[in-house]
Amino acid sequence: MKTLYQESDSNKLRTVFLMSGFFIFFIVVGYLAAWYFNDSIILWIAVIFSVVSSFISYWWSDKIILQMAKARPIDRNNGKEIYRLVENLCIAAGLPIPKIYLIEDSSPNAFATGRNPKHSAIALTSGLLASLEKSELEGVIAHELSHIGNRDILISTVATVLVGAIAILSDLAFRSMFWSNRRSDNDNNGGNAAIIKLLIFLVLMILAPLSAKLLSLAISRRREFLADSTAALLTRYPEGLARALEKISSVPQNMKGANAATAHMYIVAPLQPDKKKDKSSVFKKLFMTHPPIAERVARLREAGL
Repeated sequence: MKTLYQESDSNKLRTVFLMSGFFIFFIVVGYLAAWYFNDSIILWIAVIFSVVSSFISYWWSDKIILQMAKARPIDRNNGKEIYRLVENLCIAAGLPIPKIYLIEDSSPNAFATGRNPKHSAIALTSGLLASLEKSELEGVIAHELSHIGNRDILISTVATVLVGAIAILSDLAFRSMFWSNRRSDNDNNGGNAAIIKLLIFLVLMILAPLSAKLLSLAISRRREFLADSTAALLTRYPEGLARALEKISSVPQNMKGANAATAHMYIVAPLQPDKKKDKSSVFKKLFMTHPPIAERVARLREAGL
């Protein structure tokens, strides 16, 4: 089973890269705010904010996301069939059994979260359990277990919290800029120089959270392909997952508990606008949380296991 999760070392490096990248984003946003307001205390606040956010995202981001999804735990007693299905796949994959959660939502979907295989969880919606056949459900669960086995659950979980934190920091900088009494200072500093400084600040404040979000989405799209292929190897039946993806993506309604911050974690985009982008341009695909379903299904059926 070691070969099944051979990408784990590279994913560890990507996790370090991701957290380092977000830390740098925090510092850049803080530095720009300190430069614009001419106050070095703002930079120190940004540094402290980044350290605290990184710490929280590593240790508690999974709990935060499960609470956001309003997921409730199930076990062998109140979910015997699903627990047994997860248990059997974990034995085949050589993984510890994750905590299992149920989301009361008629829209079929699922996600995995946690910081490592020993501290992981999978969440399944009630709509998923009601609409999929056993082989299809096995494919979905194997996909989520593959995220755990490939050790990329931390990447998506941390990204959710840190992207939100960068957005909050940028928003605070914007609000401070508009609510502070900058007009008199700008008049004293000179017209053209002050305007140029303001424009640079505005552009960079917009680019910081946008760049962080694009980085998060790019990592998310790549990890979906990896989890699909690993799930196919685990179940030895890629058609099950392929049919599941088609069924999940064909459901029109959005998930009630999903939002833009957590959308990239689900097996299929849980928000309607993203579902309609399967045939988008290259530029629009940059803002998609998932690769096109047609492409994922085609790759699974080409595997021919």
